[in-house]
Amino acid sequence: MRRHLIDPRPGWQQTVEEQGLVYPLTRYPDDSLRPYWDESAYYSFSLAEVEALEETVAELHELCLQAAEHIVAHNRLGELGITDPTVAALVRRSWWQREQQPSLYARFDLRYDGTGPAKLLEYNADTPTSLIEAAGPQWFWMEERFPGADQWNSLHERLVDAWKRQAHLLPPGPVHFAHSQADTLGEDQMTTAYLMETARQAGLQVRPIAMEDIGWDSLSGRFVDERLRFMRAVFKLYPWEWLTTDAFGGHVVDTADLGGGSGSTLWIEPAWKMLLSNKALLAVLWELNPGHPHLLPAYLDGPRQLTSWAAKPLLGREGDGVLLHDGTGPAPRTDPQERYCWQQFAPLPDFDGNRTVLGAWVVDGEPAGLGIRESAGLVTDEYARFLPHVIR
Repeated sequence: MRRHLIDPRPGWQQTVEEQGLVYPLTRYPDDSLRPYWDESAYYSFSLAEVEALEETVAELHELCLQAAEHIVAHNRLGELGITDPTVAALVRRSWWQREQQPSLYARFDLRYDGTGPAKLLEYNADTPTSLIEAAGPQWFWMEERFPGADQWNSLHERLVDAWKRQAHLLPPGPVHFAHSQADTLGEDQMTTAYLMETARQAGLQVRPIAMEDIGWDSLSGRFVDERLRFMRAVFKLYPWEWLTTDAFGGHVVDTADLGGGSGSTLWIEPAWKMLLSNKALLAVLWELNPGHPHLLPAYLDGPRQLTSWAAKPLLGREGDGVLLHDGTGPAPRTDPQERYCWQQFAPLPDFDGNRTVLGAWVVDGEPAGLGIRESAGLVTDEYARFLPHVIR
């Protein structure tokens, strides 16, 4: 694994915007705009490294499913903060009937520097983004800059195939693709639009909608779109913990279709993904697999014997609320109103002053591709940059 400098293509911003990446720049606190899509450098891997990473992702995904089974079987949902009895019951039933519900994609965030085993930092299995840039623009960049090269990237083909394989699990009618209008950058909307396009290419009927435009028909007891059409299947780029606590959250729980027409609306990703998109999973994984080479020690009741740690809010995203303690000086104070997972501090590898995290994608349960983000600090936050890669 190496980092290489390279001159950006002339007109790169217009190029990637035309490929669907309509948010190529990030606005910083000083009001300056800097590249989010950063092709002034790229990473290269050997084929052996990529094959090892694929094996790692496949193994981690299986371990996560085993941990989810353990959480449900031993009634540990409360440790994930799932304390509402009706929501907990929904998650359990969704898990038991998971083979009847479509499940599309997820992203592992890994610490890897090319010299040792990759370590799991977290698993975003419900609403992962940075998909468009990984699936499309970085592939087209490689074809233009390094014709004949290769890349760990079969995302588009696997997404289309996943819809085809799981089409029999969908109820009749179109699949609605929903994003929140609260997303001002356009990332959620474009990610949803891209996934809608993969479903269309798989032969499915599709319709876009904003989450805010979903209505509730009290007469029929069904969710409806802006034209009052029943919504039988909805892909939502909207976290389950928000969906179940919104004003109509009770209706979501009461009418969720868990496969086979058991309810009125089938939600994708399914409710059982709440077991995998929660940082408490990291602690359960370590408890069940102590010493595993791809895991970091993690606990829910405090840092225990860890001298350096990262305290991660159970439902945090984009690095929000993460507290770091490197073992020197006083430890930062955690928020008493927040629930954390304490994970051993594993500083992100430093490539020429850039802190790098690998985003390894899973589609329909199989390793599917790689996206790389860089940050200036030790936490990968909303100011991170996306860089392309090639296989040497």
